[in-house]
Amino acid sequence: MMKNVGHTDRAIRVFIGALLILLSLLNVIGPWGWIGLIPIATGLLRVCPAYAVLGLRSCPMEQSSESA
Repeated sequence: MMKNVGHTDRAIRVFIGALLILLSLLNVIGPWGWIGLIPIATGLLRVCPAYAVLGLRSCPMEQSSESA
């Protein structure tokens, strides 16, 4: 799959996911906090299936090495 998650989006996803898991481990929000694994995975892999379905991208377009 083509990368569609940019650097800032990636950092936010990993931070939010880690925060959810931490809050879950501290029994602040309960076991549903483990859903934080999803934003961590999409941040690390730089691919968001929801972005692909909606046609969104938060990363710059990759430039090809060919010139016209």
